[in-house]
Amino acid sequence: MIASRPPCTIDELALELNLSHSHLLHLFKQQTGVCLGHLLNQKRMQKAADLLTRSHLRIKEIADAVGYEHSSSFIRAFERYFRQAPQIYRQQSRRMKS
Repeated sequence: MIASRPPCTIDELALELNLSHSHLLHLFKQQTGVCLGHLLNQKRMQKAADLLTRSHLRIKEIADAVGYEHSSSFIRAFERYFRQAPQIYRQQSRRMKS
């Protein structure tokens, strides 16, 4: 379910599965050994990296596409995850393709 859809939130999944937020987190961790929040963030960052590499979308458009309301929040999250700014990631990935 998570793999086959665009990035979503824990609350959206909980609502769709008719579970409380906390119960969904507990069940997911119990069954998989993985924190659902970390998995969703990983999926979001992988999608952002793909969009940076394969598209000419602006950073703000990519932030919106992966579920961030503010591009500044997206940039901070991306830098934490990849240890570099989205613009630098884009430039380096394009140089590697050339």
